[in-house]
Amino acid sequence: MVSKNPHRRRTSAPRRVAGWTLTTAIVLVTLFCTAWIAPSLFGFSRYVITGGSMTGTIDKGSVVFEKPTSVEDLEVGDIITYLPPADAGNESLVTHRIIKMEPAEGGGVLFTTKGDANPKPDPWHFKLVDEKQAVVQYSVPHVGWVFIALADRTTRMLIIGIPASLIGLQALSQLFGALRRSEKDDAEITADAGEGTSEEIDPTVTDLLESDRLAVADA
Repeated sequence: MVSKNPHRRRTSAPRRVAGWTLTTAIVLVTLFCTAWIAPSLFGFSRYVITGGSMTGTIDKGSVVFEKPTSVEDLEVGDIITYLPPADAGNESLVTHRIIKMEPAEGGGVLFTTKGDANPKPDPWHFKLVDEKQAVVQYSVPHVGWVFIALADRTTRMLIIGIPASLIGLQALSQLFGALRRSEKDDAEITADAGEGTSEEIDPTVTDLLESDRLAVADA
């Protein structure tokens, strides 16, 4: 006896949708991570732009990809990411354009930078002590907003917690569905077994029995 379970048909579509959604999310995350990591294999470094001082050229929320360049090869117009001098009052990395290069006392080059969207140059001058300096090669807009959002603890918990909860609910739904189907199948098997053991009396036999009783009565 083959029984059709309509419950399986109703739940298969949502399950497929959930599976496709999860697969799509995994593929997108994998592609994103690959795109993020791959440039480093070719010597690029990456920085997220969190300010608006370069708006119009590199907007806030962009990711810049930079490659180390010899300090001797730097030119006016290059966009570099560097840490301002200790006495500048700014302890964060800055991505600004070089607008001036001049000989420094005691040798070397004294740099002046400016954000493209700022009305004035940066109020500090500095020397680069390392032989190499990261220079912006290209930027990708908007991608950095993901990392800016992840810097917030609450956002981080939501981004991680919501998918984890959905996966957990899906797993519980599948578990309960399997238990319900198992109970229903057991009930159907029990019902089939009960029907198979019930004794059926052939009408012909009944008629014969009735005839025998009549014959005995007549005797």
